[in-house]
Amino acid sequence: MFQKEQQKNKGRSFSDKPKEFEQKILEIARVTRVTSGGKRMKFRACVIVGDGKGRVGQAVAKGNDVTKAINKAAMKAEKDLMTIPLRNETIPHEIREKYGAAVVLLKPAPKGTGIKAGGAMRSVFEIAGVPNVIGKILGSKNKINISRATINALKKLRLEKRK
Repeated sequence: MFQKEQQKNKGRSFSDKPKEFEQKILEIARVTRVTSGGKRMKFRACVIVGDGKGRVGQAVAKGNDVTKAINKAAMKAEKDLMTIPLRNETIPHEIREKYGAAVVLLKPAPKGTGIKAGGAMRSVFEIAGVPNVIGKILGSKNKINISRATINALKKLRLEKRK
């Protein structure tokens, strides 16, 4: 009987296990590469992955079609997860981070405030499961750079007090 089950599932992965990470597609873009034979089109996907309990990751990947690009980016993001240090349901201290031309400012917020941030920054906090935070985008409006700056800022957060 076991051999029959093995033959039935040959070449397929077991997708019965529950998904432990939630994913959000931040941006999908059609990109072209000009070659001597003409233009080659691919799709670029930026995906944010998190568990809603303080872990988050972000990745960008390209593929020949949209679903391949999304799956590839999600797999890359799951490999690059980081844990956010939370204190009293918010971030421990104020931080400012720059990535490219994108500058983000993150501030702790009291309980009940919620997520006061816009665009890509809000997506990162929602997927990560940060309940109360205030964020401001100061530089560029590029979604990928804003999300990277936000994640870099979250990586630099420390629970111990600075003197």
